Parts: sequence; structure tokens; C-alpha cells
Amino acid sequence: MKVNKFMAVRLLLSLVIMFGLTTSCSKSSSSKNSSTATGWKINDKKGGFQYASNFKKQATGPGLVMVEGGTFTMGKVQDDVMHDWNNSPNQQHVQSFYMDETEVTNLMYMEYLDWLKRVFPPEQENYKNIYEGASPDTLVWRNRLGYNETMTNNYLRHPAYANYPVVGVNWIQAVEFSKWRTDRVNENTLEKEGFLKKDSKVTAVSAEKTFSTETYLNSPTKTLGGDEEIVLKGRRNSKAKPGKADKDGNVKEAKNVYAQRSSGLILPEYRLPTEAEWEYAAAADVGQREYNIYKGQKKYPWSGSYTRSGKRQVKGDQLANFKQGKGDYGGIAGWSDDGADITNVVKSYPPNDFGLYDMAGNVAEWVADVYRPIVDDEASDFNYYRGNVYTKNKIGEDGKAEIVTGETQVFDTLSNGKIVARNYPGEIAQVPVDEKETYLRTNFDKSDNRNYRDGDKQSTRYFDFGTAETEEDAATKEKHRMYDSPEHNVTTDSLGNMVRKYDKSNKRTTLINDNVRVYKGGSWRDRAYWLDPAQRRYFPQDMATDYIGFRCAMSRVGPKADKKKRRTN
Repeated sequence: MKVNKFMAVRLLLSLVIMFGLTTSCSKSSSSKNSSTATGWKINDKKGGFQYASNFKKQATGPGLVMVEGGTFTMGKVQDDVMHDWNNSPNQQHVQSFYMDETEVTNLMYMEYLDWLKRVFPPEQENYKNIYEGASPDTLVWRNRLGYNETMTNNYLRHPAYANYPVVGVNWIQAVEFSKWRTDRVNENTLEKEGFLKKDSKVTAVSAEKTFSTETYLNSPTKTLGGDEEIVLKGRRNSKAKPGKADKDGNVKEAKNVYAQRSSGLILPEYRLPTEAEWEYAAAADVGQREYNIYKGQKKYPWSGSYTRSGKRQVKGDQLANFKQGKGDYGGIAGWSDDGADITNVVKSYPPNDFGLYDMAGNVAEWVADVYRPIVDDEASDFNYYRGNVYTKNKIGEDGKAEIVTGETQVFDTLSNGKIVARNYPGEIAQVPVDEKETYLRTNFDKSDNRNYRDGDKQSTRYFDFGTAETEEDAATKEKHRMYDSPEHNVTTDSLGNMVRKYDKSNKRTTLINDNVRVYKGGSWRDRAYWLDPAQRRYFPQDMATDYIGFRCAMSRVGPKADKKKRRTN
């Protein structure tokens, strides 16, 4: 009898629990599309708040590899034989991001040049400097006492070099390539999702009709010249087709018919990686993590203290492409060489623990940062980057974003005389931020922050704290400059002739200024010493070489990692 009563009680409890679970499940399912703020229905067909509730995670852009962020020791912990002390160790934290699996290749850059040539024909007066300004400097291969004309004439365009890293590209050109890549990737995504007419990116593009991501997000009706046949209202396969009559014959104008940032389809911009990101990705210390610590710091992007592989199958093979000694750019022909004399095909050597290729050797790489002899970890130890110049969209007299045209396009004449485009027709014109954005802020107070805490007026020995700010004449400003670097200048006279003003002063003490950028990693021209990810050097942003290339990065939005971490034994 007691047993039967006990079984009855258990059965009753089980029913109660099952009923409770069913009720809670029904409640949760009914509230799934309801706002936790107001209780209103989200994505109601009748209208109201619409949101991409089915978004899962950021898509990985073409060519990119996910790099999970974390803390690391930025800088060199070994002997500094150069004694420049510009990479003292400091602890930094980097957010998760994406980085190109390989360096940008000649083939990738040729696609960019082909697009520019088709869209902005060089034979037209308005666009004659666009293609030439983006073209790599192939003359970087020439040497006074060396025969390198083969590379001068063939390296960029010959298919034999298609998958070799592009060189002869200055920092400004690398930045412009990254912007172009952003727009082409997002244009392709929106076309696939039905927001742009199919194949319009090839058949309908012209100088007056180019796609810009920021223009589409801020002023979609002005995108692609405002052509409504290309910029579609409504998504492909959408049940609620805008502009269609219902069964009663009523036509409703659809709302939110363009993709928005909240749609989750638009990828963040391709860009150059910051110095901290590049060094973190190259070192790949995650490969020697034990629980919650790193077992030391790597000398190279791979484990071990040698440049040759210790694995049995490939023992003795070089792990990177670099200069092995005087007059030795690849080794003795055959087994012991590194397979290259100049650059080499990307992916010729094993990847590091993040799956990134050629983070040492092949070509050194531009990063986003302005160079300074120090990394100011006292000012920032999170996503460190020196080089912020904040801008905003230019608003026209009509109160709307001003779109760049062929007549308002801006060109810069660099210090070496090269003319490059700094924006393109179809983009939104940019202006520096002003007091409306900076007033009473504590995190930034001006647009240009390249020389913050090291190069600004307050950093000089002439600054008298507490005294009234006074306007200085040109001579005084020249005297009080933090970095006394040469100031070359190029202007154009009334006839259009170039006037070069070369700074011949013998009193200059440094080459550092706000226009020199960091480059990282050893190249085919460098000894093994420079393969250390912590090494940092600088070069003028408007000049190019035969040993500096680049790769792109992209910020990750959302969680640090896709999967929740669990302790492993």
C-alpha cells in the first residue's frame, strides 16, 4: 500500500513538472518576438519596430581568417642589438578581428586596377590621374649596379607572378585599395540578397554610377547615381513586395526597404591592420598556450629558435623567405634553399598557429600606425593605435549628405610629385570633426590625433604649462616643432608645371613626422633578425619599395569567439 502511494505521488509530481515546463515553453515561445522593453511585437507585419532577429554572426569576408583577440606582450623581450629601444615590452589587449590569410597579391591588385580603368577611363580629363595614381611603382626594382629590368617590366602584370605579393605600393595606395575592396564586397552581398539589380556591378557601373557602402547606408537614394532600376526597394524572395497592390487594390509604400546597418548584411570596412593587431597575429602565441598562460614568447611566428623546420618529413626546410647572408638571398640551389630569390608565391611556407601565411619573410607589410619611437601603453593598453584622424560626412546646403562628383573629387600631390585620388565619385565627402563633436568631451578634443602625447605642442620642451595660448608666427612654429624632420613640398604653377621644393637644410635631426608609417615583418631583403614579429621600422607613407607589401584586416563585431570556452584536462 505504501509503495502504491509513493508511486502515485511521484506520478503526480512528474505531471506537475511537465505541465510547468510546457507552460514556460509556451510563454517563452510566445514572447520570443516581443520586446522586453515594451512588450510590443517586433517585426509585426502591420508595422512598428523591425529588427534582424534572425542574425547569427558576422560573415567572414573573402580572403580573411578569424583571429581571436586577447592579451599579449607587445614588443621585444630579447637583446636589442640595434639599440634603438623602440620596441620595449608592454602588455596590450587586442579585440578579435579578421586578417587576410595571405599578403595582397598582384592578381588581387590587378583586379582593382582593371575596375578603375573601366569605370574611370584614363583618357577622360577628369579621371586621368585616378588610374595612374593607383598604379604600383614598378621602377622600385631598378638598381644602379644590378640588372633587374625583368622584374620592372614583368613583376606586376605577367601571369607567372600572379600569386606573388604586390610591391611598389605606398601606404596611401594600400589604404585606398582597402576602401575599394570594402565597397566591392558589400556591393556583391547586397546584389545576392536582392537589394541591387543582378549583375549591375558589371553591366551598369560607370563613373556616374558607382557603389559606395557609406553612401548606401546614409543616403541610399543617391547610390549609383540615384538609379532606382539598380538600387531596388525590397529584398529578393520577400513576401511583402513594396509597390504591389493588395487584394483590395490598395498600394502601400514599404518602409525600411533598403538594407541598413541593423540588417546585419553590411560587413565592416577592410583596412590596414594596426601595429598591435599585426604583431599579435604574427606572434600567434596561442599556439603555445597552456591553460591560461603562454609558455614564453616566440622568437619567430613559428615555435623554436631556428629558421629551418625540425619536423621529420621536411627537416631542414626553410620556414620563410629571407636573406640568409651577404650575397645569399635563397641559399645554394637545391635542397637547402628557401625556394626564392626575390619574393615567392604566397602560401609557399607553413602558416602560423592562426592559419596566416608569410607573417615573416617574403615582403614586409604596411600597418596603419604613424611611427613614434615609443608605444604609449600608459595612455592606452586596449586596441592600441596611433593615427586617428576623425572625420564626418559633409552636409550640403540642402541639409543632405554631399556626394563627391567628377568635378568635386579631391586629388593630392605627394611630396615625390605623384598625384593620387583621395576620394571617388559616388562617395560621401568628408570633413574634419569640429566643436560640435569635441565640446566637453574627455576622450578626444580634436580631429587629428596623430601626434597625441608625443609631437603636439604640449610635448615639446618649449611648452610653458599654465600660460595663455598665443598665436605663433611661422618662424616660431618651425623652431618649436617636436620632430625637426625635412619638409619637402610640391606645388603646381599657373601653367600646370610641377614645382618641387626639396628641403636642403643641414639642421634636420630626424626623419620622423606625422606622415611616416610603421611597417612590420622581415622581407626577402632582410636578415633573420628582422623576422621577429616585435621588430618595427618606419617609412614615408607616400613612398614605395620593392620589399614592402600589405594585407588587409577587418574588425569583428559581436562576441569575442564563436564557441564558449571550456576547461580541458
